[in-house]
Amino acid sequence: MNRGFLLGFLAALFAVVCWGVQLPVAKDAFVAVDPMYMSLFRYCVAVSCLAPLLVAREGLAALSYRGVGRRAIWLGLLGMCLSPMGAFIGMSLSSAEHCVVLGALQPTMAVLAMWVLQRKRPANFTLLCIVAAFSGVVLVVTKGDLRYFTTSGHLVGDLLILGGSACWVVYTAGIGKLQGWSTWRITVLTMIPGTLGTFVATQVMVALGRSHAPDLAALASVGWQLAYLSLVGVTLSMVLWNFGSRHIGVLNSSLLINFMPVVTFSYRALQGHAFHAIELGGAALVVVALIANNVFLRRQYLARARQN
Repeated sequence: MNRGFLLGFLAALFAVVCWGVQLPVAKDAFVAVDPMYMSLFRYCVAVSCLAPLLVAREGLAALSYRGVGRRAIWLGLLGMCLSPMGAFIGMSLSSAEHCVVLGALQPTMAVLAMWVLQRKRPANFTLLCIVAAFSGVVLVVTKGDLRYFTTSGHLVGDLLILGGSACWVVYTAGIGKLQGWSTWRITVLTMIPGTLGTFVATQVMVALGRSHAPDLAALASVGWQLAYLSLVGVTLSMVLWNFGSRHIGVLNSSLLINFMPVVTFSYRALQGHAFHAIELGGAALVVVALIANNVFLRRQYLARARQN
């Protein structure tokens, strides 16, 4: 294992752990700060920290979008605005456990999107893994009671989480096309439009009476959560993830992201939350199905490489 791969692996793994912990931390903080202002606070802090570092490393020219501004702006709005908004607003209506297992479906959503948009039918084994993963998600969110789909107030939240996950899939695929940009530059120049978009969306929600600015007492009551969510969950994790995914490739990145449910469920267990056996079984089914598909795709890739 070369040094670059090892560093990339550790960076991406650390980001996954941070994100797994981030979800229940955010859910607990919603009692004081609503999801819109939570997202806005996080990204304002992250941009304020990362933009000066980018300029110090690469100069003022690094803040130029240079011919790919439209692509970078749209990716920023999808990945840094709509994706976290969908996850946070959805989680405020649902739970951290639902958020993490629904987010874990991102690799399968990417496969299905390629099937629909590019007519690239996945292998039968991949389809089987997708069915198993979706079945596991159903077990987690319904706890075995299918009346959830007609009576649960969580359904709207879970659909918003799915929408946010879809936005992140597009963002992750799109940043690979920003050729010649460093990890720092990709992170900052997609985060800036994402933050501006979040600001506009927050003001719209305030005007509609659906969001309310927190006072200083509310912010102080969840101070450490805000610090974690902004400095670790966004600022550090985004840089590490973009760095790691570029060094270890899409397959390895997808494998690591599948362990987010393990982190979230473990953290919630340490908080004293008692899970139903069917929830744990469903989460395990999701993780095993996604890992099995990752191993299958890896073997296919290696077989094609040997043939060439």
